[in-house]
Amino acid sequence: MKKVNYLNNKDILLEIHRSKATFCSYVDPEYNQYDVILLGVDKINRLTIAEAKRNKAKRLSQKAFEASKLAGKKIKQAECEVDYKKITKEELIFRVMTYDHIPEEPGRKKNPKTVADTKVKLNFPPFNHYKYNEHDELILVGKSHWEGGMDNGNFTLKGGKATNKLANMWLKLCERYATRGNVRGYTYNDEMKGQAILQLAQIGLQFDESKSANPFAYYTAAVTNSFVRVINIEKRNQNIRDDILEMNHLNPSYTRQSQGEWENQMKREANRVKK
Repeated sequence: MKKVNYLNNKDILLEIHRSKATFCSYVDPEYNQYDVILLGVDKINRLTIAEAKRNKAKRLSQKAFEASKLAGKKIKQAECEVDYKKITKEELIFRVMTYDHIPEEPGRKKNPKTVADTKVKLNFPPFNHYKYNEHDELILVGKSHWEGGMDNGNFTLKGGKATNKLANMWLKLCERYATRGNVRGYTYNDEMKGQAILQLAQIGLQFDESKSANPFAYYTAAVTNSFVRVINIEKRNQNIRDDILEMNHLNPSYTRQSQGEWENQMKREANRVKK
C-alpha cells in the first residue's frame, strides 16, 4: 500500500511561517524568509553568520531539487547543492527574538516573571529581522506585529490570519485524533473535537521556532489536553447527575451501576479472604 502523507513538520513549519508573516511588516517582501534565529542582536557574529550561510545553502539546495523533480528531471540531490561559501553576508536575514517594539501593559499580570508578562498579550513571540547593507551596517528590515515603515509605522495585532492550509491541518489533526481507540467510543466525541479545534485556533501560532522544530508534537499535546479536559468535565457532570438520581431513588447511569457492582464484588472477595 502506498504511504499517505498525513502531516509532517516541514509542511506545518512552512504554513506557520506564512501565517506569522501576515502579521508583520517588511521593507521588502523577500525579507520575510530568515536564515537563522537568534536571541539578541549581539549574537550576530562570525559563527552565527556561518550557520546562517549553511542554513540558506541547505534551503536553496532543497528548493532547486524539488523544482527539478516537478519539472520531471531525473537528477540527484547532490547535483543541486549550493556552496555556502559563495553566499555573501549581505544576502542573509537574521531573525532576532525581541520585545523592544511591543507596547507596555502594566498590571496585566499581578506578579510578572518575564518581560512578556509586562507587555501586551500577543498571539506569538515577537521578533525583528535584520540584514547587512552594502556598507557592512546592520539594518532593520522587518518587524512582527507591525504595519507601515520601520521608523514611521505602528504596533498592531490586526490584519493577519492563519493560512487556510494551516487551518485545514488543524482540522485534519483533530479529526484523526478523534478516531483513536481510547476516545472514539465516547458519545461526546464531537464536543472533544470542537474544543481541540478551538484550542489550536488560540495557541496554533504560539509555537516558537527558536526552541523547537517539531510543531506536530506541540499540536498533538494541545489536542490531547483538550480531549482529556472534556472527558473530565463530562465525567464530573455524570457523577452529579447520578447523585441526583440516587437521591430521588431512581436508577443511575449504567456506568455507576457497574461501578457499584464491581465495588460490592471486591468487598465480598475481601470478606471471604478474611474469613
